[in-house]
Amino acid sequence: MRAFVFPGQGAQTIGMGKALAEAYPAAQAVFDEVDEALGEKLSALIWEGEAETLTLTANAQPALMATSLAAIRALEAEGVAMTDVSFVAGHSLGEYSALAAAGSLSVGDAAKLLRVRGDAMQNAVPVGVGAMAALLGLDFETARAVAAEAAQGEVCQAANDNDPSQVVVSGHKAAVERACELAKEKGAKRALLLPVSAPFHCALMQPAADVMEEALGTVTLSAPRVPLVANVRAEAVRDADTIRSLLVEQVTGSVRWRESVAYMAAQGVTEIWEVGAGKALSGMIKRVDRSVATKAIGTPADVAAVIAN
Repeated sequence: MRAFVFPGQGAQTIGMGKALAEAYPAAQAVFDEVDEALGEKLSALIWEGEAETLTLTANAQPALMATSLAAIRALEAEGVAMTDVSFVAGHSLGEYSALAAAGSLSVGDAAKLLRVRGDAMQNAVPVGVGAMAALLGLDFETARAVAAEAAQGEVCQAANDNDPSQVVVSGHKAAVERACELAKEKGAKRALLLPVSAPFHCALMQPAADVMEEALGTVTLSAPRVPLVANVRAEAVRDADTIRSLLVEQVTGSVRWRESVAYMAAQGVTEIWEVGAGKALSGMIKRVDRSVATKAIGTPADVAAVIAN
């Protein structure tokens, strides 16, 4: 059994997806559709812009989705159909890419939603008030306890349960800094602040969740052709109304990636393809379950390699 997974913020690079667009008209069409939906040449920024501008949350989110969907269209052009896939999942914003790939959302609507989501998440907390940090070498329960102890009346939560050795905490800057010190005392190998512009996936994002609830109410969202393993549940869902509510919950909720990978493996998934930019998820998957084969597909050469097998 095979699953497709889609990367989240941090995977973006200038030039991503360009070779796919040049090699496959269907991939180029994805970037055209995103440009039209946003009323701007996001593709020009992705391929020729400044890395600092692409990294802005409101740009990175639709850009990563566009790159993932371009890779999907390239695979489809080579005969790999979504009917060959048992599950889709995405890391944070990647959940929107997964839903677009599975036919639940149109590419244009996914781009518009991610632009709104990026702006809303950026605007939810003034710059400098929040922070996120990666705790390396602690299991999830220990990391969650560290976050709770560090809160001291502020917000500090386990935001991303990425793999057995990496948990990201999010919240007020001082609380996250306390969590880093506590984590080291509890035996963490490293605890480092992340270069992010806002404290994602914690209670401070509630204003963004409210914005997304309203925005998601304006789009057509149908049942995906392939079950979605949702971030906040770490299990498969297919009901469109449930998915809509989980996308709202996801803004403040934890990304349960470790459990999501374990769930797919328990259902019989033996290979997971990371579709889009980068290879970060493949590394996490290997740390969750070494028996699951991984492939990263972001270039025509990657597409050719999987077709050849």
